[in-house]
Amino acid sequence: MIITVAPTGGMLTRREHPSVPTQPEDIAADVAACVEVGASAAALHVRTADDLAACDPELYRRVNHLVRARTDVVLNNSSGGGVSVPMRAPLGDGMSEISWPQRLAAVDGGAEIVTLDAITAWASIDGEEVLMNTPPSRARELSARIAAAGARPEWEVFNPAQLTRDVPELLADIDDGRPPIVNICLDIDGVFTNAVRWSPALLSHMVDSLPGSAVFSVSVGGRTPWAALAQAVILGGHIRVGVEDHPFDEDGAPRSNLELVEQAVRLVRALGHRPATVDETRELWYVKRRVR
Repeated sequence: MIITVAPTGGMLTRREHPSVPTQPEDIAADVAACVEVGASAAALHVRTADDLAACDPELYRRVNHLVRARTDVVLNNSSGGGVSVPMRAPLGDGMSEISWPQRLAAVDGGAEIVTLDAITAWASIDGEEVLMNTPPSRARELSARIAAAGARPEWEVFNPAQLTRDVPELLADIDDGRPPIVNICLDIDGVFTNAVRWSPALLSHMVDSLPGSAVFSVSVGGRTPWAALAQAVILGGHIRVGVEDHPFDEDGAPRSNLELVEQAVRLVRALGHRPATVDETRELWYVKRRVR
């Protein structure tokens, strides 16, 4: 089973969580420690020097280089970025969207995988609303850019409707014989509209609705992700953990990426599986190691 660590995310600040890694050296050190205990992939966001979300390809290249200098791991760079002011483009009437040119630029960071959020949804943060605007035309543009860069897309799925229309239609344009990589994102409805809350029936339905050959993972926001992640493993999926998704425990105490990966390893083993190696992860996802 692939265990992906998502160490940083695009929203949480050091003021809110004392150990969220936001700078390149810190991210690389955290990822390397997590690989030592069982992670085989890293879903990365980058931040500016003052910890604001970014999709700057130079920052991605810097982080990717530092990670690869420390450890061998499959790298996944986010094209979603975050809702910090530097990533916002004005829409008028006081509203803004996550900058599309900046999202496209994330493709050039040199990762094996780049996320593709084929959804249009509002993010509500601290009373402000920011649009993630990804109509099909933009999703096709991003998909083509990812392919041209020699990377693979990871389709971020927020709700069942995406699996009945959006993702199948887009996949039809890029059928290359390889199974699509899908991450089912649950319990982020407190931030994003069009996102859904986990239930056993819902996750079973979403897995049943996946394209037949898809290799899927599940990520779960909030303080109590483990039942949903256990179900993901039972259903034959892979799992993502990290401070991006569940930075605090049930009592509100901050958790570290290392602790979360260690707990994920215990979960996988308790369910009769073992963590995938990095080489096995590349085989499952049909990706090749990139050296730059």
